[in-house]
Amino acid sequence: MIKENLEKIKNKIKIAEKKANRAENSVKLMAVSKFHPISQIIESVEHGQFLFGENRVQEAVQKFTDPVFSEYKNKVSLHQIGQLQTNKVKQIVKIADCIESVDRIELLQEIEKQCAKIEKNIQILFEIHTAEDSKSGFDSEKLLFESLEACSKNIFPHISAKGFMTMAPFTDDESLIRKSFITLRDLSEKMKKEFPNLDLYELSMGMSNDFEIAIEEGSTIVRVGTAIFGERDYAK
Repeated sequence: MIKENLEKIKNKIKIAEKKANRAENSVKLMAVSKFHPISQIIESVEHGQFLFGENRVQEAVQKFTDPVFSEYKNKVSLHQIGQLQTNKVKQIVKIADCIESVDRIELLQEIEKQCAKIEKNIQILFEIHTAEDSKSGFDSEKLLFESLEACSKNIFPHISAKGFMTMAPFTDDESLIRKSFITLRDLSEKMKKEFPNLDLYELSMGMSNDFEIAIEEGSTIVRVGTAIFGERDYAK
């Protein structure tokens, strides 16, 4: 099932790229493995999926440090995509390559502190609040500017700012979904001009139900879980 689902999603991404006059393979597929067992992650890796996203730190640590996964861990890249508390940063920086949910400067400070301790460089994306459904993300352009400025001045030498992330509203109204993605893209373009020394090329937006719209609006990473793994078992 996972093999077929991955092929189906990748084909849809390819079609969406072509429709939007974008280069083939300009969009990366992230498999969101929250609430899915390690066996499904391994199955995905064996079928050529190497980028994963996790929401909950404790679950991510449990799965991605499991001895069963040891032979695969050097093949994969893990992104933390859920809201992150400062007291969980120490755990997640040890296993993640990117934290997509940076929504305040205090979190940047803690990420820098913990990465410095283990001499690790990590990528981050700034999460932007573009829809009422989402409670997380920067909703102040001033605070976002201050955080980007700190990165631009290399105040956080172990952190590489790589772009932006958002959650579209949970609705069937395509115009509202598209508006959310356009808001992020426009903000991205504005900040690229403000901070040309930062390589802010990533736009992480779009999930199982709306990734094709996100690709049309410039997404470089789509976060797909249910369409790959099936419905989540929330009882776990």
